[in-house]
Amino acid sequence: MSSLHFTLPLGDIFSSFSGAFDFILHPRESQIGGNEVGGPGEVLDKMWVQVEVSLIALAAALVVALPLGIWLGHRGSGELLAVGLGNAGRAIPELVLIAFVAAFLGVGLANVTIALLILGIPPILTNSFVGIRQVDRDTVEAARGMGLTEWEVVRSVEVPLAIPTIMTGVRTAAVNIVATATIGSIAGLNTLGDFIIGRNVFGGDGVLAGAILVAGLALAFELALGGLQKVLTPRGLELQRATVSA
Repeated sequence: MSSLHFTLPLGDIFSSFSGAFDFILHPRESQIGGNEVGGPGEVLDKMWVQVEVSLIALAAALVVALPLGIWLGHRGSGELLAVGLGNAGRAIPELVLIAFVAAFLGVGLANVTIALLILGIPPILTNSFVGIRQVDRDTVEAARGMGLTEWEVVRSVEVPLAIPTIMTGVRTAAVNIVATATIGSIAGLNTLGDFIIGRNVFGGDGVLAGAILVAGLALAFELALGGLQKVLTPRGLELQRATVSA
């Protein structure tokens, strides 16, 4: 009895995932008849739209938040703005923000990008500020004593040492943006969210396929940015952190 109790759910789970991957790999007739849905063509089209809007929003968030966070951190001022905005940003319901932008600014790529940009700014701004402020002040003063200008101190000392903290914020922002871009479907974008909210058209296999694809996309962004962080982090800092961990 115990074996039967566990075998049936596992079989159902396997069947569900098998159906979802079949939806991704092979087109089929829609639930309401007529057009074909699923398959590599439609999946790649919707995935590209989601990647495109996510990359644009992340790039815009970096342009806005990264210089501001670094500048405030270097000056040692604006903590209320950097940390307060970060905390406030985490409290914004993503669905409400997307719906608000759609209602007041309309639908489309540009307007969804604005909503995602707003979500991406807080973690980048906060972590940039905190990362710069965590750099040892004696090191900064030593750099100044060697004749480095303020810009050179920022570029050559503070930013390289703050890279791990800054990149943590960037990675958080990227995952938030990619995941939230899914509901861009309600604002007129043909993202992977179409599969998830369109059960009457794509069926249960489409819903699960959409969820798998979004999770995979978020993981891909996380791994790519993790690799970039490793490249950007000074070798000496990596060795120091490894020694501390050991």
